[in-house]
Amino acid sequence: MDKALEELSAYRIEQAERCIKSAKVLLEDEDYKGAANRSYYAIFHCMRSVLALEGVDFSKHSGVSSYFRKNYIKTGIFDIGMSDIIKEAFDIRSDCDYDDYFVISISDVRQQIENAEMFFDVVLQYLKNK
Repeated sequence: MDKALEELSAYRIEQAERCIKSAKVLLEDEDYKGAANRSYYAIFHCMRSVLALEGVDFSKHSGVSSYFRKNYIKTGIFDIGMSDIIKEAFDIRSDCDYDDYFVISISDVRQQIENAEMFFDVVLQYLKNK
């Protein structure tokens, strides 16, 4: 495997981990929209860390998630439930970022952070086995 691609993948999974840590800090500070945003980006960076090993990337978030779903979830490499996590995190992040009147509950934010942590753990295990 190409060393540069491995390093890029490692960098992206580190970004994902930092996003999870940031989400927890924002939750404690009662910035629920910010925490949801960071949870989504943790998942996004996880997907990009996997794609990096192939040398694949996209300029749009939809390209990343579509490729990840098609090549890693639909093929059975990752559990089908991860597709729902991606969609929910993206939808909530979009609502938080672009809908001025959207309100997210503390329980929904906690769920988003748990989902991001689970996603991270599964992807990290996959990367370790590569």
